[in-house]
Amino acid sequence: MKMTKTYRFALIGCGVISRTHAEQISAIENAELVAVVDRNEAKMKRLAAEYNVDGYVDYHEMLKREDIDVVNILTPSGMHSDMAIACANAGKHVITEKPMDVNIEKAHAMINVCKEQGVKLAVISQHRFDPATVQVKRAIEEERLGKLILGQAAVNWYRSQEYYDSGEWRGTWELDGGGALMNQSIHTIDLLQYLMGPITQVEAKIATLTHERIEVEDIAVATVRFANGGLGTIVGTTSAYPGLSARLELFGTTGSAKIEDDELLQLFVKPDSSNSTPEDAINLASQQSGDAATGSADPGAIAGNAHRLQIEDMIEALEAGREPIVNGEEGLKPLEIILSIYESAQSRQPKTVQ
Repeated sequence: MKMTKTYRFALIGCGVISRTHAEQISAIENAELVAVVDRNEAKMKRLAAEYNVDGYVDYHEMLKREDIDVVNILTPSGMHSDMAIACANAGKHVITEKPMDVNIEKAHAMINVCKEQGVKLAVISQHRFDPATVQVKRAIEEERLGKLILGQAAVNWYRSQEYYDSGEWRGTWELDGGGALMNQSIHTIDLLQYLMGPITQVEAKIATLTHERIEVEDIAVATVRFANGGLGTIVGTTSAYPGLSARLELFGTTGSAKIEDDELLQLFVKPDSSNSTPEDAINLASQQSGDAATGSADPGAIAGNAHRLQIEDMIEALEAGREPIVNGEEGLKPLEIILSIYESAQSRQPKTVQ
């Protein structure tokens, strides 16, 4: 697609993920990073100097600029909605890191205000753009796996006590919105529902077993039921020393798939022959992978290639006048699932996912 202009970006939040966004915006031909914002002036000045852009401690001052098209919100999760609404009211398109917020009413509010103001909203779910995900999604749409009957998501990661102690917002319900599920497992949970289909019911238990001074869970397990009748499991932890894999496994009546750390390890399909045996199964898995670096032990190690694809999708959506692939409604889906898991764990009862 031939682009009509260069789109100018600003970042709100100069924490761990900010360099990923800054690097990927800088790598896009028709995108330009022009401003960064953080209340911590030292952090802001470091990033502004590194990318030779303007810096602000107050994002409202940045929003007064008429030359900024898109704002990427990279702050603690509980701040996302208020900032997105302010950006929308200033006429800026919004890309927000996951989760879109920690409160479902505020998430709906940010969607509604963006629509009212005629700006686009995208929620970072970069792993939908991974080659592994794209290949499995295509196989499912082509019915190569048959009816999907079982889906398993497991994020066995590690975060040190120092990680949680590094920011007052970390590990709090108010600003982090949850622990191992909301912060670390949300991408894998999103892929589970994206590939398997809608989740209609969850039943869960959560616990805090290895970390101190946090309000949220460091271990969670849930069973789920999908709209098509299939079953599944979700496991998330930040206590799997020294940090193991994020894994997604899907099983259908004629095939199965396994994605581990963004790499498609297995994509087995049943041959067309009526007399085939399991030994004849065809493995369609390519050797392509997503971002090579993972965040199993260090959130700063997450690579950014898929982020670039999602930022490019926002630009293409602006050019074509369409919705971003992961718009606000899509961003709601993993948030609703995780909040339902927390409600189930608190009530000790199954919870219907709205």
